[in-house]
Amino acid sequence: MQANWSSIMSSASVSPSGSAAPDPNFEDYSPYSNLSDEELLQLAIERSLTDATNNRKTSTSPPPSPPQPDSNMNSAALNLGQAQAKHSQHPPVKKSHDLPPTSTTAHYSSPNPPSEKPPDPKTFVGTISRFMTGSGKRMVAYRRPDGTMVFIAPEPEEEEEPLFKAISIGNVNRVKALVMQPATNLMLPSKPGWLAIHQAAWFGQDVCLKVLLSAQPGMINKRTDRGESALLVAISKDRLRCVQVLLANGADPEITNYDKETPLYKACERNNAAMVAVLLNHGVAVNTPCIHGCTALQEAVAQNNSEICEMLLKAGAKHKLTNMFGISPLFTAAQSGHLAALRFLLKCGADINTQAADGATALYEASKNGHKEIVELLLFQNADANKPGKTGLLPLHIAAQKGSDIIVSMLVPATSKARVRRTGISPLHLAAERNSDDVLEILIETGFDVNAQLSEEWSKMYEDRRSTALYFAVINNNIDATRMLLAAGANPNVDMFKPLMVAARQGCIQTVALLVEHGADINAGIPTHPTTFPAVYMFSMKYLAMFKYLLDHGGHALPCFDCVYGSDPHPSIKTTRSQRDELRYSGSLSLESQFRRGVQFCEMISVPSISRWAGPIIDVLLDYVGHVTLCARLMEHLDSYSDWSVIKEKAAPPRPLLQLCRLQILKLVGRHRVKRLQLPGGLIRFLQHQEAQLDNH
Repeated sequence: MQANWSSIMSSASVSPSGSAAPDPNFEDYSPYSNLSDEELLQLAIERSLTDATNNRKTSTSPPPSPPQPDSNMNSAALNLGQAQAKHSQHPPVKKSHDLPPTSTTAHYSSPNPPSEKPPDPKTFVGTISRFMTGSGKRMVAYRRPDGTMVFIAPEPEEEEEPLFKAISIGNVNRVKALVMQPATNLMLPSKPGWLAIHQAAWFGQDVCLKVLLSAQPGMINKRTDRGESALLVAISKDRLRCVQVLLANGADPEITNYDKETPLYKACERNNAAMVAVLLNHGVAVNTPCIHGCTALQEAVAQNNSEICEMLLKAGAKHKLTNMFGISPLFTAAQSGHLAALRFLLKCGADINTQAADGATALYEASKNGHKEIVELLLFQNADANKPGKTGLLPLHIAAQKGSDIIVSMLVPATSKARVRRTGISPLHLAAERNSDDVLEILIETGFDVNAQLSEEWSKMYEDRRSTALYFAVINNNIDATRMLLAAGANPNVDMFKPLMVAARQGCIQTVALLVEHGADINAGIPTHPTTFPAVYMFSMKYLAMFKYLLDHGGHALPCFDCVYGSDPHPSIKTTRSQRDELRYSGSLSLESQFRRGVQFCEMISVPSISRWAGPIIDVLLDYVGHVTLCARLMEHLDSYSDWSVIKEKAAPPRPLLQLCRLQILKLVGRHRVKRLQLPGGLIRFLQHQEAQLDNH
């Protein structure tokens, strides 16, 4: 269709001679210029159908022979036609009266062209589809079961039947007149399942409703295509007078819709106490569940209407009934934060420790959703704060996870620390994970163990097998939380992968300094990935200031020059898993022992992302060692850049006496006690590797 529409519109802008670029000074002519947009759209649709039919015929029939010229045609006329074909680029413009009249009637090759009138939808066999054009016009298409088109046109506007129109505007006299006509069938719907009685209930026309019921009482309980009786329609639209009329005329108040929602349930959903009272006065059942197992009381609680709740309970509603998810009305009140409904249910004896199917309590849900007043009321009424949810977490855990510091403060006194330990995770972990510093501070102040570790089950949920709250704070780069935990006595050396390594990998010198000041082991290794040098160096070599800080505060430098190959050629670096497996199972005892020994510093510094800094790194390390021999691989790195030749000279023996004396003093006195020595300031700075020159010493 798009192609045909384009062809029609392009035809409207082509000059009579067929020139692709007509002179703008000439008047454009189109045989379709006298058609409206709607007629053009219809013509495009018809062409689309014609082309589709021709395509189908072409695939099975031979192409037609070309037309033969008329034998009586004048030769002069033929010559004239040839001359016109060779006309110049600016032919004379033909006026519209010179052209034969254009026919806008479409010619169909299909033996069954679309009919001028649409088929009757009630008797049509096939599919009826509706769609909208780009200009917003609504269209309707009729197709046979085999997919062929029967009819397509703009969708006609529905004209409302006189009786239904009269009801909608409340014209009682007109309704009476139409009802009295013999041709009027009140049991005939205007659309699927929609009777006149539903129309009156929808628009709240209670007088029209009386007229209809007096004429045809038998339709009072008929349902729409959604299963709604007129009573349900009236309730859903808050039509109280219509509800009263229907009930007075014998409407069944127990008929449900297809979701098994009763009129009473719908009245509670509409939060309409007057309609609830009317229905209860007619003796309706109050505990009938909907398709999800919810009762009218459950819905009234969801609306936080204590007045309706009171009416229902007096009529026999049971507050212990739960829906298909095991949720009771009290649980709904706590979950939704409806204080008035919760107070009323507790007053009526509802179970405060009710649990849903997943084990969650009302207190748990209120804590999760941040309902402070609900939590306060439940705790005041002695709700059990030590009942876990399906994940094993207590209300305190979930409040810490949500960052609700006020709720955490309320829950701490009611929660057993022994019960918290049995869960395998501390609320400190969750507060640190979510960067809830206020909650973290409260938990620390109330005595929760800052060194509590995750259970094995919880730790396995993290790829790095983290264990402490401190690890969570460091990996989140939360300096304030890290400082609070360390000040409270958190041990920075508990986790398998040390927080110091995490901080170094993130390049956060402030966190690194905090951890070192509180006793982080700079020389620790990684059990699963052994190295012959302090593992933290792997993550700090790109940050020379941090690397030097670690060396200044006790990091070992000598292991970095310890190499099993020495000045002999080194094997190629094994980077892939298959290469490492080949190394392990090669049968070479020396290689196998090296694998068990761990990665050497010279191998680590040869990684492409680090090797560009090899010279400066070796230069810094040399300030912290005495006589050392550079292995062949380290020499290769220093030889790779001419400016690094001075570093080779620095490493060549003998080392300066001043350097050897510095190392000996540090060894005897200890790095932490250097400041206490009665020495000049310049010498103290030299001993601390602050690279200041001695002042005449």
